[in-house]
Amino acid sequence: MKIRMMLVAAIMYLGLTACDDTTDTLGDSLTHTADKFELITDTFGVTTKSMTVDSVLASSMFPYIGNVKDTETGSYVKSSFSSQLSVLQTIFYASPKEDSLMCEKDEWGNYIADKCYIGIYFNSFKGDTLNPLKLKLYELAKPLDEGVKYYSNYDIVKGGYLRDDGHEIKLAKSYTYEGLVTKDSMRPIIIDLNKEQVYVDRSGNKYKNYGTYLLTSFYKHPEYFTSSYNFINNVCPGFYFEHTNGIGNMGEVAFVNMAVGFKALRSDTLSAVEITFPGTEEVMQTTFIDNDKEKMQELANDETCTYVKSPSGIFTEMTLPIEDIKRGHENDTISSAKIIIPRYNYTSDETMFAAPSYILMLPKDSLYSFFEEKNVPDSKSSYLASYSSTNNTYTFNNISDLVNKLWQNKENGKGSKDWNKVVLLPVSVSTNSSTQSSTTSVTNVTNEMGLKSTKLVRGDGTKNSRLKISVIYNKFRKE
Repeated sequence: MKIRMMLVAAIMYLGLTACDDTTDTLGDSLTHTADKFELITDTFGVTTKSMTVDSVLASSMFPYIGNVKDTETGSYVKSSFSSQLSVLQTIFYASPKEDSLMCEKDEWGNYIADKCYIGIYFNSFKGDTLNPLKLKLYELAKPLDEGVKYYSNYDIVKGGYLRDDGHEIKLAKSYTYEGLVTKDSMRPIIIDLNKEQVYVDRSGNKYKNYGTYLLTSFYKHPEYFTSSYNFINNVCPGFYFEHTNGIGNMGEVAFVNMAVGFKALRSDTLSAVEITFPGTEEVMQTTFIDNDKEKMQELANDETCTYVKSPSGIFTEMTLPIEDIKRGHENDTISSAKIIIPRYNYTSDETMFAAPSYILMLPKDSLYSFFEEKNVPDSKSSYLASYSSTNNTYTFNNISDLVNKLWQNKENGKGSKDWNKVVLLPVSVSTNSSTQSSTTSVTNVTNEMGLKSTKLVRGDGTKNSRLKISVIYNKFRKE
């Protein structure tokens, strides 16, 4: 015990001695560390130009449908979409047993469903609520292929995805937006899938109607309903919704929902039962865009400004003066690199084409891979800027990591011909807020497929350019 106490005392003494040995330099290290560096600031002109894009990745958080005139180009923008449908995990708990069904049977021995329909719910729309519109629903012959990247210019008809064997569902629906989207609720467009009498499935089996096909499949092959994948590949590949008539409206679809209704006994009481299959972002939804590329190019040729425009329209290409930034500062640390991009107030129809809420900055080389790999901005090689209505600007506060990375790529021989170029494009953003840490994080970013347009100040790359990058260097001070 005495030896142990002596060892503890010796260790404490050594600790105190070590502290005493460094106290005289501690103040100096804290006080004079900053004095060993000097901050240098500089600004450099940035070069920008508009670039048209042929297409963008079609997967989006919300699909769109409609047809509007773009007053900036004088051409029309048309959107249509496809959607798969998912199986809810509660389906087997909520559905009655087969022996409790109180349904008549059709001539082929199948339980007849009372109803079957698809509802299209909208988040919002642009245009006149009373404009007459028309869409057509097509049954898909097969699911959109897993792993394939579908872009907004893809022709789903030429791709062979629409069922066309003489037994397909093909239904037209006229509608307006009157009462569909209100402050308190959403009311859907309803398309009756039982409207066509006698449905023939892809194997040649006949049913009274499409709802009867779903009901029979559910009780005959419950394994097809154990997952959305099984359902999509064995029962319902999905539907394509094409805008066919009407001008002046564009709707953002919140989700589609398919339901089949029938009667069953519940606790000896005859009850109406409804099984639903929602189409949400968890399954594949794609927006297909038809716009005038020649008119879009004419707008992009305007050398007085640049544009950021969607859907699948115009991006702004920016050339960063990285060599100028690094020249004479090869051994200095870039601690900040800030770009403020002013936006013009212009007379275009901003009620139809509003300024994008978010603009993403990406290296030009990763313009497509970023979305295909489902990345989110990391503030190292990709950056998000939100629109400030107060200042009428988009601000990228610090892209120093990107500047350093692009410079290193060039120095290491890894830079492409576009090594110093980035692209500004409009995106849709999903976020998640934490009540515990009071923070908000970005969870998903997709190409903006809605009607967005903004006119930005153009940079010519000179010292007097209206568009600049402001740089702060940390330089080691020589003694």
